[in-house]
Amino acid sequence: MNTTTQAHHLIELKGVGKDYQDGGQVVSAIREMHFCVDDGEFIAIMGQSGSGKSTLLSLLGGLNHPSRGQALVDSLDIYALSSEQRADFRSEYIGIIFQSFQLIPYLTVLENVKLPMAITGISDREQDGMAMAALEKVGLGAKSGRLPDQLSGGEQERVAIARAIVNRPPILLADEPTGSLDSATAEEIMTLLKELNREGLTVIMVTHNPEACAYADRVITVKDGVCLAG
Repeated sequence: MNTTTQAHHLIELKGVGKDYQDGGQVVSAIREMHFCVDDGEFIAIMGQSGSGKSTLLSLLGGLNHPSRGQALVDSLDIYALSSEQRADFRSEYIGIIFQSFQLIPYLTVLENVKLPMAITGISDREQDGMAMAALEKVGLGAKSGRLPDQLSGGEQERVAIARAIVNRPPILLADEPTGSLDSATAEEIMTLLKELNREGLTVIMVTHNPEACAYADRVITVKDGVCLAG
């Protein structure tokens, strides 16, 4: 009898590629990628602009259908799901920190953090409580009533992190989380991400900054649409 069991990975990419049409030509943003991420890891995806790392992050988040291959999360082939099922998957599994924060300028900090809960059916009172808890976790509980333009860049990044974790997803995707911050503020943000990781959150971060990579358990280097290491 065969007693060998296959290792279970939280995330597994199998031969994933992504092509785009550019005029009459096909351009491969991702040629072919294979890698796994285990529960609780902090992964940095390192590469220069145009290397395919941001495309890879959007694909992991269920936002960008691959041209080939499979993206498995918790053994679930996320691109075999319907668009509605994939939206439910994102709500349950994925928090995303976008590169430009993408905060709504006319909503308060608290209202911005509550946005991912709009389709969950959670009561407004419970949403307020969960949003405040997320803001307290990132050190901004006292600024919940402010508008985004009343905050510093580092504080806006913290709001984006609070919004990404408010649904308590197991996976956090971060696209250049320190790209627009000074070095001292960037260090504060990376320390916060590492704390969240120590609490059990799986973090996958795209960056071109070697200093940010120092916080990761493992670095996956991407060049010309393929993984070179990691």
